[in-house]
Amino acid sequence: MLWSYKFLILKSSANLNFRNGNNLIKSLEEKPNKSWLKRIPECEDEKVLKHILKDAEMQLWVVFDEENNKEINPVYEEGDFVVYPAHGVGYVIGIEKVEISGSLLELVKVRFDSDRMTLRIPVNKAVSSGLRKLSSKKQMEAALLTLKGKAKVKKVMWSRRAQEYETKINSGNLIWVAEVVRDLHRGENQAEQSYSERQMYQAALERLAGEFAAIEDIDKDSAALKLEGIMTAA
Repeated sequence: MLWSYKFLILKSSANLNFRNGNNLIKSLEEKPNKSWLKRIPECEDEKVLKHILKDAEMQLWVVFDEENNKEINPVYEEGDFVVYPAHGVGYVIGIEKVEISGSLLELVKVRFDSDRMTLRIPVNKAVSSGLRKLSSKKQMEAALLTLKGKAKVKKVMWSRRAQEYETKINSGNLIWVAEVVRDLHRGENQAEQSYSERQMYQAALERLAGEFAAIEDIDKDSAALKLEGIMTAA
């Protein structure tokens, strides 16, 4: 059975049916528990949660083997686009095997052109390190739906907000990054961003635009303009 790990973590505590996506949707429609939805960062809006779960493709972020109670590492091939939390979108340039202390270790080599660097990540540690495949179009649609939502800015000191935003940006979670972009975006009739807010906004927008560009096969600048256009029109 395919599992989205974020839901698996909560299945024993939430007052919802977490056996699979369809059952969760059904339980939400019968007796939605919005207090629990707020504890799932990707799903603060019930519509976003349903949008994520209604397509089986959306559950491929992390594959989970229930019988053996472990995550299954996806298969990486040369040319695959991938996302690494601290660096955003990169692409696989190969798989290599090295011998360390008598053991054969398989490494996935990922190139990040924007940072001019190449990472080598053990395949058996890929999921736990945060490496994931590029989001599907359905997953991106969920992020765009988040962008169209109302900004949710906590009334706390900027230093604390900045720390939360940075954590979201570096999480590798598409919805979290979209939330930062949405919350820091300023329309024409709104107060201008501070320098720190602008820097944080640009970092989040660049991260989201990088994945949007790879999915839509366009350049990153065009992707950023489209994303800002979506928020302006919302």
